[in-house]
Amino acid sequence: MTSRQSEGHDLNPEGSVAGMEWFEELYGNTGIKIRVREKMVDFHSRYQHIQVFDTYDFGRMLVLDGKIQLTERDEPFYHEMLVHVPMFSHPSPRKVLIVGGGDGGSLREVLKHDVDEVVVVELDEEVVRVSREFIGIDRGAFDDPRVTLLIEDGIEFVRNAGERFDVMIVDGTDPNPYSEHIISEEFYGMCRKISEIFATQSQSPFVQQDYFSTMLGNISRVMDVRVYVNFVPTYPLGLWSYMLHSPSFPDLEELRRRFEERKVEVVHYNPELHVASFALPEWLKRVVEKALEG
Repeated sequence: MTSRQSEGHDLNPEGSVAGMEWFEELYGNTGIKIRVREKMVDFHSRYQHIQVFDTYDFGRMLVLDGKIQLTERDEPFYHEMLVHVPMFSHPSPRKVLIVGGGDGGSLREVLKHDVDEVVVVELDEEVVRVSREFIGIDRGAFDDPRVTLLIEDGIEFVRNAGERFDVMIVDGTDPNPYSEHIISEEFYGMCRKISEIFATQSQSPFVQQDYFSTMLGNISRVMDVRVYVNFVPTYPLGLWSYMLHSPSFPDLEELRRRFEERKVEVVHYNPELHVASFALPEWLKRVVEKALEG
């Protein structure tokens, strides 16, 4: 996957052109092009290239290594489905672990439930700093006294964790050298030991089918999971996937009861969408079956 901006000069090593009018992310022979008002942040942290743009149609946009991570306009589409599907699958989640999620969107959504404790483990502290300073989708969530933010490698935290969590959520970045280990069978096996319900984002099964299949193959060797999908406009061709391990899958009536009881304010998620997201198209069913057979 490569990205570039269509105006300006100064090609950087990742293949991006530093321009001020358009941002373009390419995946294969297709892509998305978004007009920007201003480039607000552009630097390399210890781990990745971090950029923030102010766009005309999507608000502020976080980009890591040339790949769109979120925009203000459609980030609830992603964060609400990543968080509320596992959270509402649990009858009463009190203790939650988030690996990744330095932008604060997943944390914001978790705190809408009546939880006692949330631990966020983020590798790159610069993602947290930039997101809080220039985007602010956490809406103060990092300041909540129930939250513990740890800047460290997620796999090391999980390996050494001496506690269990009701729900664990992996809100990782696009594939890069630092994220490869958190899609390993070893990592998933450790996650299974410390969590009752486990959920992870799993990229686009249409554009990134090999990566999706690798994730599903690795995770299915240590825990049973179900795949669910959702539409996120600024992600590769709009289709995004998630994987959920849960001891039970509440029906629509129970989800409606829990939704009403917890009074969670949402932009995108609802119990009907929760149930419908597990209905996969035929081509994706075949991808899933092949990955599980392999």
